[in-house]
Order: sequence, then C-alpha cells, then structure tokens
Amino acid sequence: MSFTVTISVSRHFDSPALPGVVFDLLSDVQRSASYFPDVERIDDLGDNTFHWTMEKIGIGEYTLQQTLYACTYRSDRQKMKVVWTPVEGVGNALVEGGWTLSPAAAGTRVQLDTKGRLEVDLPGFLQFLLSPLIEMAFAQKIDRYIANISETLRHL
Repeated sequence: MSFTVTISVSRHFDSPALPGVVFDLLSDVQRSASYFPDVERIDDLGDNTFHWTMEKIGIGEYTLQQTLYACTYRSDRQKMKVVWTPVEGVGNALVEGGWTLSPAAAGTRVQLDTKGRLEVDLPGFLQFLLSPLIEMAFAQKIDRYIANISETLRHL
C-alpha cells in the first residue's frame, strides 16, 4: 500500500539582475528547468504544459521511486509572476506554485512558493521513516535550484 507525502517550500533571494531579465529566465520553462537538479527530461506537451521526469531514486540496481508529473505554466509580465498548476492524472505527483518578482534597490526580489503531493509506492508502514527524508531531499533540491538560478542571474 502506498502513502502520500505533502511538501511545501517557500524561498526568496535577491538578484542584481533587473526584473525583466529575471522574468525572461523564469518564464522560459525549459531553460529554467535546466537548472533544477536531477531532472532526467522535461517534455513539452503543448499549450504551456510540460511533463517532468525526475531521475530514479534507488539503491544499487533497485529503483525505489521515480517522480513523474505534469504542470501547466502561465506567465504574466505585467504582474511579474510565473505560476504552474498540476495536470491531474499524470504521473505520481501533483506540483503547483509560482515565482513572484518585485523590484529591489539593487535589482530584483525573487520569491518562490511551491507545494507538491507525491505518491510513494512503498508500504505504508515506511511512511513514518521516509516522509521526513523525502521532504528534506525535496527542500535540498529547491535550494540547489535557487542557487543555480541565482548564480546564472549574476552573470546575465
């Protein structure tokens, strides 16, 4: 019997890049996704919808989990927002969230809010042990993603 892990992450950082430059990077889904760690592939399904396939998590030759999901993205340059909503029935996760940009004295204030629900195809009795590890791993991926984006924006 599987179990569900719900993860919610909120992060912000300041970039020296101007808001339009930051928006251009974050609204380009495939370009922005290229900075996210452990992405095996991202497929364009059309109509601003993308299917994410994350690298398999495993021990040795045994695969424990592979996260698959799809999101539809909407960008609003005037409001300086990029949001994504989950596509139901695709994969084993539902992910939603958004970027919010605002001018700052030295560039742009960048806010990321995201949450996800992951179906873990392992026995339910493992939930107590694995849920905190999965939450921690996801938060670490987000932190690496933000570090990668932040570093890239320093050079644009």
